[in-house]
Amino acid sequence: MRAIILLSMLFAGLLSHAVRAETVEVRLHYVGPTEGTVWLGLQQGLNEANLQGEFLGQKYTLEPISLADLESLQSVTAVLMATNAAQIMELAQLPQFAHVPVINIVADDDNLRAACLPNLLSIAASNKMKQDALAQWHVKHANSKAVAQGWHKSFEKFAASQLNIRFTKAHGVAMDDNAWAGWVAVKLLSDTVARIQTTDAAAMLSYLRNDIAFDGQKGDGATFRDTGQLRQLLLLVENDEIVAEAPLRGVKGGLDSLGLQSCK
Repeated sequence: MRAIILLSMLFAGLLSHAVRAETVEVRLHYVGPTEGTVWLGLQQGLNEANLQGEFLGQKYTLEPISLADLESLQSVTAVLMATNAAQIMELAQLPQFAHVPVINIVADDDNLRAACLPNLLSIAASNKMKQDALAQWHVKHANSKAVAQGWHKSFEKFAASQLNIRFTKAHGVAMDDNAWAGWVAVKLLSDTVARIQTTDAAAMLSYLRNDIAFDGQKGDGATFRDTGQLRQLLLLVENDEIVAEAPLRGVKGGLDSLGLQSCK
């Protein structure tokens, strides 16, 4: 019996060593603030990615980096950006990043979508998306003071309540638009690595562009338009309460009734 136990322990140790030896290191680069809710959202996504990675042999790290230092790197898996539109556009147009996913987390500038850069993917809802959502609401609520948001602390559908609870428990503050977008940025990439089993930037960009149907806790699998914009519902909020979800029921085009529909 003692021999069997010793053999079992030896086998478990060898198996554990084999798993560790095969662990894939997934290194993501980030340009933006390292405080505030977008940073907390990124940390939430990173923690959850590593919990999943324990079973898949993947370990995720997020490296804050300056634009200048980033431009000197020769090999990059993905770049997450929480900065202004001009800097995002500049980086996405550099030749060495032509096949690297450049993820816009917070900038809502419409010109980033209209540029239709093949490597630029936007999580934040654009200005036009928010304007279209409010226009739908104002058809029957002309005097409403509602605003269009990507997220809200009281959103409950599609397992959103569980995400809100996890985030608040971990960080002591409510999840807002920027925190949700930061969480999405990491989850999009970790889901992609888990599904295609590679950290090759071009392969990841292709999957994100063409194949992923993402669960961002806002309904049916979210996909990217050819403008690079993530399709998603928006929340109409008045007096800090959700009054509706856009697109409103019956609006032609569904999710594509919000924002620039296509590059064509």
